[in-house]
Amino acid sequence: MVLAVLLVGAGFWAIGGFSLFELGRMLHGGQVRISADQPTVIRQIRGLDRLETVSYTLEKIIGGDRENPILPNFLAGDRLLLIVHGEVIAGIDLSKLQATDVVVKGRSVSVHLPQAEIFTVSVDNQKSKVYSRETGLFSSPDPNLETEVRQEGERQIRDAAMQDGVLDSAAKNARQTLTSLLNGLGFDSVEFR
Repeated sequence: MVLAVLLVGAGFWAIGGFSLFELGRMLHGGQVRISADQPTVIRQIRGLDRLETVSYTLEKIIGGDRENPILPNFLAGDRLLLIVHGEVIAGIDLSKLQATDVVVKGRSVSVHLPQAEIFTVSVDNQKSKVYSRETGLFSSPDPNLETEVRQEGERQIRDAAMQDGVLDSAAKNARQTLTSLLNGLGFDSVEFR
C-alpha cells in the first residue's frame, strides 16, 4: 500500500513537472522572499569594485620624424611609420559609491552611479610594428623616436576610443550588469540617476 502511494505520488510529480523546491515552497505557504536593505545593496555593488565593461581595440598608423635644421632630410633626417595596436579598457569604479547614492524603497532601488572612466590604455608591443623607417645618408636612427611615436600612438588610441563613445558604452553596460545583480537581490524596479 505504501509502495502504491509512493508510485502514485511520483507519477503526479513527474506529470505535473514539480520540483522538490516547488513542493517545499507550496508546503511552507508562499514564494521565496529576499530582503535587501541599503547597506546590503551598497556592499554588494561595491564588491564589484572596478567594473570593467568595455574593451576597445584598434590599430593606427602613426608617423614621426626628426629633421636637421641645416641639411635636407635625405642627408640627415630620420622618419618612422609605426603600426600601433592598442587596447582601451573602460568601466565604472564602484568603490566610489557612497551611502547616499543608493535609495531603497520596498522592492524598488534607485542608484546614482559614479561616472564611467578609462581604466587603462595600452599598446600591444607584440602586435605593433615598424612599417617603414628612412634614415638620412649622414645620420643614424634616433633611439628615442620610436618611443615617442609609440607614446603618441597611445594618446591617439585613447582619443579615438573617446570619440567613438567608449564611456557611454561603459556606462550602459554597467547599468545592465547592475540591473541583473539588483534583480537577483529581489528588486522589481531598478532606476539609475
